[in-house]
This record gives sequence, C-alpha cells and structure tokens, in this order.
Amino acid sequence: MLGRLLRLAIILAIWGLVALGAIVVWAAYDLPRPESAMDAPRRPALVVQDWSGQTIATYGDLMGEPLRVADLPPELPAALVAVEDRRFWKHWGLDVIGLTRAVWVDVTTGRLAQGGSSITQQVAKTLFLTNERTFRRKIRELLLTIWLERTFTKREILEIYLNRVYLGAGTWGMDAAARMYFGISARKVNLWQAAVLAGLPRAPSRFNPRSNPSAATARAKEVLTAMADTGVISQDRAKAEGAKIAFPRATRQSGAWFADWASDQVQAVLPPDRDATIRTTLDLRLQIAAETALTSMLDGPGVAANVEQGAVIVLDAVTGAVRAMAGGRDYRDSNFNRAVNAHRQPGSAFKPFVWLTALENGMTPADTIVDAPVRVGSWQPENFEHDYRGEITLDEALAHSVNTVSVRLMQRFGGPKPVAATAARLGITSRLPKDASLALGTGEVGLLELTAAFAPFFNGGFRLAPFAVVARAAPEPVIRPEHAAMMAGMMSSVVSRGTGKAAAPPGRPAAGKTGTTSDYRDAWFVGYVNGMMIGVWMGNDDNAPMKNVTGGSLPARVFREVAAVLR
Repeated sequence: MLGRLLRLAIILAIWGLVALGAIVVWAAYDLPRPESAMDAPRRPALVVQDWSGQTIATYGDLMGEPLRVADLPPELPAALVAVEDRRFWKHWGLDVIGLTRAVWVDVTTGRLAQGGSSITQQVAKTLFLTNERTFRRKIRELLLTIWLERTFTKREILEIYLNRVYLGAGTWGMDAAARMYFGISARKVNLWQAAVLAGLPRAPSRFNPRSNPSAATARAKEVLTAMADTGVISQDRAKAEGAKIAFPRATRQSGAWFADWASDQVQAVLPPDRDATIRTTLDLRLQIAAETALTSMLDGPGVAANVEQGAVIVLDAVTGAVRAMAGGRDYRDSNFNRAVNAHRQPGSAFKPFVWLTALENGMTPADTIVDAPVRVGSWQPENFEHDYRGEITLDEALAHSVNTVSVRLMQRFGGPKPVAATAARLGITSRLPKDASLALGTGEVGLLELTAAFAPFFNGGFRLAPFAVVARAAPEPVIRPEHAAMMAGMMSSVVSRGTGKAAAPPGRPAAGKTGTTSDYRDAWFVGYVNGMMIGVWMGNDDNAPMKNVTGGSLPARVFREVAAVLR
C-alpha cells in the first residue's frame, strides 16, 4: 500500500510539474524582451507656449530628468517604500507576508482595502504589462518580477520605479510630477511634497493635486502616517508636516481652447516621435482679459438674461495672429471650442458684406435709400424697432442696423449670390443660404471666421488667414482701400451713435457691428480697436432664447472690457 501511494505521489508530482511547466510556457511564450524595458515607447510631448515663452499647455507624455536615489531627498524614496512596499529591502520580489496581510485585511473588511503588489511587481507591470485582471497576466508578472530581482539591485529597481511610474496629468516619474505639481525638480521637494508624490501611484487621477486637492491632502497624510509607523519620521513630525500641506487654489486653465487649436494646427509639421515646444501668438494678458470679461458677464448680468455660454476672439487686424481665444464659459466644464467649431446665425453682423457689395457697385456712405416696408415674394421683413425712417443715408442705415435697407440693397445689386461671393472673398467659408434672408444674416458662421472676415475693413482691404504659430499665407488684397476706408467709417458710426454705443472704450476710437438673431438666440459684436479685431458671441448651446440680449448689450460690453486692456 505504501509503495502504491508513493508511486501515485510521484506520478502526481511529475504531472503537476508538467502542468506547471505548461502554464509557464502558456503565460510566457510571447513575453516582451526584458532588455528593452528602459526604451519603452511613449507619446511624444508637446509643450505649447505663449508669445513670451510661458507654458500654457502640455500634451503627450512628460518625462522629467532621470534621477538616481542619491540625487533625491532621502524622504522621497523612504515615503514611497513606506506606503507602497515597506518590506521592499527584505523580500525577493514577492512579499508573501505583505500579500497575506493584504488578503486578510480585504477579507475582514469586505472590500479591497490594501494592495499586495511589491514595488518590483509594479515595475514589471509598468514596464511590460497592462492592467488587465487575468490569471495569465499575474503569471507573467511573477516571471518578470523574478527576472528583475535577478538582473537589478534593489536600488536600481527603486530608481526604475521612481523614474517610470505614472503620476497623473501626463507625467511619468517623480521629477516630471514634481515639476508639474510644484514647479520644482524632484531634487528639491520637501517632506510633505514627497508624501504627496509618493501617494500618487495608487490612484494618479483621484489623488491629483490639481484636480482634487482635498483627496491629495488626505492621501499625503496617510503616507506621512505610514512613514511614522515604520520609524522614518516621528509621529509629531508627521502631524506637523500634514498641517503644512497647501495647494494653490484651482484656477482656470487660461488659454486652453487656444492651445488645443494651436496643437491641431501644427501636428502636420511636428517631427515624428520627438518632443517639441512651440511658441505661439497668444498674448496671455489679453487671454486673461478675454476670459475674465466673458465669465464676469455670464456670471453677472447673464444669469438674469438666461445666457449660459459665449466666446471671444482677439486677432491682429494686419497679420491674422490670434492673440486670445475663449471658447466658452469654463474649459474645465466643457472643452468644446465655441470660438472655432460652433456655427450660429450672425444676424445683422452679416450686413457689412451687403453694404460692401453696394459700395463696389458705385454707392457711397452719403447716398440715400428708403427705409420703408419691403416685400420679397411672400416674405415681408421688419425692422427691429418696428418703425421706419423714410429716406436715410447708407451710413445711418448701418449705424442703426436697418433690416429693410439691407434687403433693398441686396435685391438692387443682384440678390444673395453677389453678396455671398463678397463674403466668401473676405473669408467666409461656411455655406450660405441662397435666398433673400441672407441679407439679415441667416447663414451660420463661426466666430473666428467672421472676425477674420471683418479685418479687411480695417487693414486696407487685405484678407487674413488666422494663425497660432506660423502664418499660412501672406495677406491677400480683396477689396479696394477706398472701400475699406468707407466701411471702417460707417462701422465707426455704429459705435459712436448707433446700435453699438455700449462697445465704445473710454478715450479711444472703435468700430464694429452688432448682430442679434430671432428670439434673441444669438448675440454678436465684432469690431476693431487699436489694431486688433475683437469678436464676441453669446448664446446657449441648446439654442434656447435669451432674455432681450442683443449684440449691442452684453457682447458689446465684453468687447469694451477687452478693448480697455489694449495699449
């Protein structure tokens, strides 16, 4: 009987070894080459700067300076070991005691309260594997853990982890994270900052100091407590450092919409698989002014007026360089760029193209035309004020945005087709309606598109291509200088004595045009001051009506606030 049992045990052991070998082969047959670990691919980083060289956004994977343990304050690696793997210096890669303790805590609490992975296991997973929760992945992780422990020293494994762990916001490694969250190298972090960094690997997004400072603070205090429990620091010092934790109040990401637009513009010319830094046309002073003016108007008068969104563009009227771009109320709530990608009806802000068509057919601002009821087929448009002035000049008609005159002018000079051609020549690329309603701005356009198309009225007649990094083309003459001067003069009347009086900045001349659509669904002011074009749109994403918001009210006031910053 004993002989039979012994033979059975031997057979089972042999088959067990065969099965174990098969499992290892199955798990390891396509393992990545370990020697390539330090050359693992990453997304190239793109750093976007304003015109002065200040960073406004980063994209891709950011890697800091590769640092040795000896380069760092001793508190940083000590904090990481204390909270992630306090037996790191003693085990062979798999901490059986720590794993058993973690399993016991998880079972007794009924939740995943502790992790059992050692730092070496985390290095194996970070460098070679994915986060999938499968039996095969765990076997592969164990094999790679053994290889790491046999190939590198403990100090080298810790250095790999410190330089390659993901720490949120696109940062990889402690140095990149220290620069992102504290503006300093990891060489210079103090104790509580080290605790913050050491607490990030568990959940980089949840403990991100920028997006969730309260969670980051709580996690850092856990790290300080773990350091005290392991004797690295005293309990009193842990409490004192915990009380020092303070992050700057979360602020809006100034220039974020612009940075997205600029990065899209340069993708085709960036060197492949290489980090890059681009210096853009953004003027951060104007950007902050545009964002502040817009959000103040939305959070103040906009609340009672049922207006929830808006957009602002500032661009150089001579070159086309975009100096500011606010694509909405708050980038943190919505990164949709309403300044570029939203297309809405401009209303009367489209009328300058009608007036220009009239000038190019021989009229002048002093010529008169009748403001009286007009009918085109079954359509009978009315003026905004529902009254009529009789015979008035073109200058007065544009200043007061007279609808009947706009329709009469378009019909007199060939209908919607010539007007659409005029708009296209100046830079309107959106499809426009082919009926008489075009005279009242029923075609949908973008704010950047419309603002740039107004520039020829103020730069001597040259069409611009808005740009963020490198001008795509030299300005092209599209209208005669004398016609541009006439248009600029009439649009000055809009601000000095017409519908845009609220846009007038103190002590300096300005010009522009208001626009309001049916039921107050869109309100615009696009104008010129001190060499700059400023375009403003306000409305609601769901196209809901506002309460009596016209282009000459809130948008004109935003224009004035931004214009006040221009020197």
